[in-house]
Formats: sequence, C-alpha cells, structure tokens
Amino acid sequence: MADVTVIEVGPRDGLQNEKRIVPTDDKLALIALLRAARLPRLEITAFVSPKWVPQMADHEAVLRGTPPADGLIRSVLVPNERGAQAALAIGVEELAVFTSASETFARKNINCSISDSIGRFAPVAELARRNGVRLRGYVSCTVECPYEGPIAPQAAEDVAIALFELGCVEVSLADTIGRATPSGVDAMLTAVTARLPSARLACHFHDTFGHALNNIDIALAHGIGIFDSAVGGLGGCPYAPGAAGNLSTLPLVRHLENRGLSTGIDMARLKDAETFAARLRS
Repeated sequence: MADVTVIEVGPRDGLQNEKRIVPTDDKLALIALLRAARLPRLEITAFVSPKWVPQMADHEAVLRGTPPADGLIRSVLVPNERGAQAALAIGVEELAVFTSASETFARKNINCSISDSIGRFAPVAELARRNGVRLRGYVSCTVECPYEGPIAPQAAEDVAIALFELGCVEVSLADTIGRATPSGVDAMLTAVTARLPSARLACHFHDTFGHALNNIDIALAHGIGIFDSAVGGLGGCPYAPGAAGNLSTLPLVRHLENRGLSTGIDMARLKDAETFAARLRS
C-alpha cells in the first residue's frame, strides 16, 4: 500500500484552465498514459455548461471513453444536480463539488455566496449517497484570495466542516493562486486539523511562486497524505499570467519518494505522460 495518494487533476483542472481547447482524442490519450503510470485516482472532466467552460464541452465523450477499472477512481466535477445526474447516468466513482473560503471569490467564480453554494450541493450529495459513489469537496482560496488577500484560517475550517456535514468523504484544501507561504499553510492546517481528521483531508497547491513543495512538507507534518497535482503542470494561474499554475505531478512524486514515501506510481510511465502533456499546453 502506498504511503501517500497522488490525485491527478490534469485532465480536468489542468486542461480546463488552458486557453487551447484540446481534442477529445488527445484527452483520452493523456488519460490512458496516466492510467498506465498507475495513478489510482483521476479527475477526468467537469460536467459544466459548454457556454462557460468550452474546454470541457466533451465531458460525456471523455467519461464514456474512460471505462472503469479495478483500483481506479474516476472523479468528475459537477456544479449542480443536473451535472451530477448526467455523470451518474454514464457511471463514475466520485463526484466533486467546488466552493471557496473567500466570499468574494465564490461570488465571482460560482456566482453565489458560500452558503448558497453549500445549499446547491445538497441534492448532489443525496444523489451520491443513493448511488453509492464518493463525494469530494474542494475549498479554494484557503490561505490567500486574489480579491481579499489573506484568508482567516477559521474561514477555511468553517467551509471544510460544512462540506463534511454535507456528506463529503474527503475535502481538498486549495491554494488557488499559489501565494500561500509555509507559515500560512501551517496556520490554516493547524485550524482545520484541530476539528477534522487529517486522513480525510487533501491539499491542492499551485506552484505559481515556487512554494508548492515546501507547502507539501508542511502538510505532511500535519498528517496529510493526499495531494492533488496536474501532469506537466497543466493549468496556468489566471491571476499570474505566464506563471506556473498547478503543481506538476512528476516533481511531486519525485519529492515524496525522495523523502522515503511510496506512491505506487510508475515513474517511467509518468515521464511519458508528462512528455505528452507538454504538447497540449496553450
């Protein structure tokens, strides 16, 4: 069994934030390479409106083209009950919902308050429960917000608790713009892990300002053993044009294994996936 779980979010969170719309066949080829590298959990697409996220317009084709497999959890982001129903009709192991610890960020990015977003997710949680699939929650801007600046640790704690009460089996705490420093991450995780079990928490760091791996070490010290990353660093940060965005999977895995932590990932195959991902960048 691996010491640490790496969740690959490149096919969704990565490609969603690339300017170029990647053809469906290329998305499926990337997913196949990631599966060959033994990534145990893949966030493969988002069941969102093509009007708002044209990069994910082929979500049904991508999910249908990624059949279930032993030991693989396929996750899809859903904004509401309609998206959840469409994903479940095809078949999926996990639904993911997204909110924020920043009220301003929530209103600007999901067009509602934090409280309203939690309410919107209630039917999704019920569908997940009835269909026996996992429900994962994302909390963006847990340390820094592009509009509000530093976020109080209590705010991240409150939203994470609300998602667990909703029915999430796991909550991913995100440094959405890559500005979080190790001291900020430490303060946030100190607050959250005082109320919630670290085994059910994940961290999602961006490497916009080069802090991601240091923040990984802080999270490990708090008992976090689940990390999101994007193959090839797919998905730039829209608030820092030209800067790196999502933490790249290969450096993350190398960093973890250099610390003596097993991931169960085939490094040679992962390098193949990283090479292919580099061709998909905008």
